[in-house]
Amino acid sequence: MSGSAHSTVLSGARVVLPTGTVAGGRVIVDGDRIAGSAHEGSRTVDLSGHWIVPGFVDMHNHGGGGASFTSGTAEDVLRGVRTHREHGTTTLVASTVTGDLDELARRAGLLAELTQQGELAGIHFEGPFINPCRKGAHKEDLLRDPDPAEVRKLIDAAHGTARMFTLATELPGGLESVRLLAEHGVIAAIGHTDATYEQTRAAIDAGVTVATHLFNAMPPLAHREPGPIAALLEDERITVELINDGTHLHPAALELAFHHAGAHRVALITDAMDAAGFGDGTYHLGPLEVEVKEGVARLVEGGSIAGSTLTQDTAFKRSVTLDKLPVESVVQAISANPAKLLGLYDEIGSLEPGKYADLVVLDAAFDVQGVMRRGEWVVSPRSAAAV
Repeated sequence: MSGSAHSTVLSGARVVLPTGTVAGGRVIVDGDRIAGSAHEGSRTVDLSGHWIVPGFVDMHNHGGGGASFTSGTAEDVLRGVRTHREHGTTTLVASTVTGDLDELARRAGLLAELTQQGELAGIHFEGPFINPCRKGAHKEDLLRDPDPAEVRKLIDAAHGTARMFTLATELPGGLESVRLLAEHGVIAAIGHTDATYEQTRAAIDAGVTVATHLFNAMPPLAHREPGPIAALLEDERITVELINDGTHLHPAALELAFHHAGAHRVALITDAMDAAGFGDGTYHLGPLEVEVKEGVARLVEGGSIAGSTLTQDTAFKRSVTLDKLPVESVVQAISANPAKLLGLYDEIGSLEPGKYADLVVLDAAFDVQGVMRRGEWVVSPRSAAAV
């Protein structure tokens, strides 16, 4: 699609660009892309009093809308994707949970097809190569030490769509698996780990570049045993995932990470499961039963937190309004940084000419009023005036 018949000028909003926020700015949409100039006769949509920010990018997400990425059909996965799109996430990586290796390979095949169709941005394998003592909502009897041959099996099963693996790199085979992932251009993330400070530094040197949900499912920061948190926060090679739902992290922990790592090294994620955008009730995360009460997901057996019911619009609003983070920093963490990690920043992650027209319209209270993905409204802004 191109030409003036499909050109739209979104005008009057505060537009968040890589260089800063432009008051009374405009975004020109031509077909599925952002354009540098408008065609004669372009349609104009007045978004005065609103914000326009890049579409959100979620690189760690297990489901939503009552649908699971870990066990659902293709139709289920698409329902979950649609739910998150309605909340501003225009690019989403589907995350698995620990399971039988052959079943994970079959699941990768289904998710790979949806990635190749453009519905997903790839696959994140979380488990089974994690530490039993930091297993969280993963079935212990299915956990295993990282084996480069088994990691390679899952990479192959993903047919070029594997984006990230979460590993407990201190386990036997961990560092070798990290090196294998780096050789194949797949993100190696440390998580569900009991690594020491020294072991974490060794993993970073081997090729780890992401901390899976920092603070959660790893040893706490201590003054004589700083553990993985200190090593991950201090190293410029690491991007730290943060779940800002008010349950996984105390606001002070979030502030510590943003302050010490800097906004350029934070990726806001949801770690969402089926109940995101759906409601309380009983669900399954892989083979484990989960009870969601008042928006908090916990395992029925043992009570461990089992993912979240978070959507990225809530994470954005919370970060700006409750945590008082600059809008530009939050945009960096929720859009640009994950896009860069996924190797997609030339197409998404910022509002620049030539990139996909993926954007979110927020009102003055930072609630979603519109979502556009590839030039098409997923959610049309109700209060906007078109001329």
